[in-house]
Amino acid sequence: MDYAMFLRGINVGGIRVPMAALKDCLADIGLENVRTYQQTGNVTFSSGEPLRNLWPTIEEALTSTFSYEAHVLLLPRTELDAVVSGYPFPPSEDHHRYAVLCASDQVAADLVDLALTAAHESGGDTERVAGGTRVVYWSCPKGSTLTTPFAKVLGQRRFRATTTSRNLNTLEKML
Repeated sequence: MDYAMFLRGINVGGIRVPMAALKDCLADIGLENVRTYQQTGNVTFSSGEPLRNLWPTIEEALTSTFSYEAHVLLLPRTELDAVVSGYPFPPSEDHHRYAVLCASDQVAADLVDLALTAAHESGGDTERVAGGTRVVYWSCPKGSTLTTPFAKVLGQRRFRATTTSRNLNTLEKML
């Protein structure tokens, strides 16, 4: 089966994971056709193992190899395709298109609820947020990725190990 993997919190805060070393680490645990995209821990690979077996094996290997507490999000390629094709907002030259990948549907639902509350409290209507299966879709004005009400929700400590945001352009390249 083909999978997409997204590392959380690398190449920031002193945690360095070179992509060549990442590929070697993943190949060493038996993953095949390993490809990386950009320098931010976006990976595709093939494996005969089910997702529930891969997840802990990969996190343990990364933690051991790179000496940090690794958190990854894994999706079957078919699910990644559904995430990309399900983006609900029309393209706009002045907005970024993001998919916030979540470890569970509950995490996604919590984020959407908090985003709606934050938007209501701020009176802002410059960004859009919508939920999906293990994903939250987000459209925000360029230059405001860290300052919108949803960005502040997303930055909360409790979501660090269970979410990761990717620009839809990156996800499209991984398909």
